[in-house]
Amino acid sequence: MPEWLVLTLAMLAACVVVVIVTLLRHRTASDDEDITETPDVIEYMTMWIGVVYAIVLGLAIAGVWEARSAAQADVQTEAVALHEVSERARVYPPDVRDRIRADVNAYVGHVVTTEWKVMADHGELTDRGTELLDRVRADVTDYEPRSDFEAQAYQPLVDQVALADQARNSRAQSTGATMPGVVWFGLIAGAVVTVGMVFALQIRRTTRELVLAGLFSALIAFLLFLIWDFDAPFSRGVAASTDPFLSLFPGAGD
Repeated sequence: MPEWLVLTLAMLAACVVVVIVTLLRHRTASDDEDITETPDVIEYMTMWIGVVYAIVLGLAIAGVWEARSAAQADVQTEAVALHEVSERARVYPPDVRDRIRADVNAYVGHVVTTEWKVMADHGELTDRGTELLDRVRADVTDYEPRSDFEAQAYQPLVDQVALADQARNSRAQSTGATMPGVVWFGLIAGAVVTVGMVFALQIRRTTRELVLAGLFSALIAFLLFLIWDFDAPFSRGVAASTDPFLSLFPGAGD
């Protein structure tokens, strides 16, 4: 059975149970029952709907912010690892060192100028970027150290290339939206219900109440927009940036 069907049936079942219990309670209640001492059900439900929805919004914002922070951390890790490869290659002969640095610079330049835009527009990495990183890996792994000093630097260089590749794979997994569709359904439906409860309380047309109702609705709209904006770490307003690459490779953006 599809998950959306299970969700729909569960929601309908919950509504049906509440309605049936309420009707049975109303029919079995005695005629002389005093209902004036019971709490206002509408205000009670409005309060709890607001509390539950606030918790859901907070968790959603925390989730997308954590995903964005993780994406930015992956970019930082990748940039630092490539910078270490470029710097540690100094122990190799000039021709090998220059080839490694040239290929690292070519890869970083491609990421900053081309791949980043592809990630934002299409949510995927480029084959050219993969090819350039493979070239850096081949430069490092295919070289046979000629002295003990070079041999000591060999394994750390290999490890840094592997770390850059791992960070690149993590960046690839973060290019799309992180919030599932069912969560968006709950957020939007919850917003409709929460704002709708304002009208259930039968607000009057006083300036104060209208202003508060408008601000309340605007706040929920802003929070939903914030979640949407953070949801895709590389393609929307508050997106992860290429600053780690540009700070370590100043000429990459040229």
